[in-house]
Amino acid sequence: MFGNLIVLAALALGQAEAAPRGSLVIVGGGPDNPVVRQRLLELAGGKKAHILVVPFASNDPLGGRKTADVWIASGAENVDILDNSDPEKGAEQIGKADLIWMRGGNQNLLMAGLAKGHLDHLILERFRKGAVVAGTSAGAAVMSSAMISGYAGPRGTPEGAKPKLSSGLGLWPDVIVDQHFVRRNRIKRLEAAVRSKPELVGVGIEESTAVVVSGRGFEVIGKGPVIVLDNRRAVVKEKEKDKEPAKGPSADEKAAEAEAIAAVTLTPGQRYDLDKGLLTPMAAPMATATAATAATEDASPH
Repeated sequence: MFGNLIVLAALALGQAEAAPRGSLVIVGGGPDNPVVRQRLLELAGGKKAHILVVPFASNDPLGGRKTADVWIASGAENVDILDNSDPEKGAEQIGKADLIWMRGGNQNLLMAGLAKGHLDHLILERFRKGAVVAGTSAGAAVMSSAMISGYAGPRGTPEGAKPKLSSGLGLWPDVIVDQHFVRRNRIKRLEAAVRSKPELVGVGIEESTAVVVSGRGFEVIGKGPVIVLDNRRAVVKEKEKDKEPAKGPSADEKAAEAEAIAAVTLTPGQRYDLDKGLLTPMAAPMATATAATAATEDASPH
């Protein structure tokens, strides 16, 4: 009996140690939001925190420098740009970073740049040890394990409306992140992604908005909204099959059919738990958010 208690205690300790100690701040793209940037600096430890810019999502050779300059203008005193041409240097930069910031662009380019020198695994390790990892647009898309990397076909074709899923960094493995969500009317894209991965929760983040992830929950900050699509909580109803001459199973056998994915719209200040659901009073209906879109859904991956 005593031996069993020791084993259980050891397992619990191992699980506690395996839980990431860092925070995620995932931004939906769009114009910079001072509220989000200030929260990032606070989480990282203030203006003296070591900030590491990951520039690989952009083809602009000066993209990293431009992003670093924005952080410096915000008061950050220690800003570096990740170098993937030298794996040892890159590993050293990641190892001392308090905040790892992934800029926008193309998430496929970003993942390819991080894969060089196995820097992707090092970022995950640094997050587990306590660093803040954050990103906007493409830098948001890579946060989940199942990453929306674009569309399955050309725009205007049936496949062009279906999301293409690739492997992301896996920092937030229980979700699928989508960004520019209301602005680019991406609700159908995220719905399709969640239906293809029903065990995962879809989190659609609007521009100039962020979710601050800690453990199993997150808080919305910035402009808003954030829309959560949870296929695990789908509305299910019993549907009678068409009655035909029986061949094998009974013709009047009932089948459960998922009618709609559960959807919740969150506004700034609200919190959501992946297990418990909404932790704060209900926001406006999802239709309000989707009706506010100012652009049709585009076929760009970021």
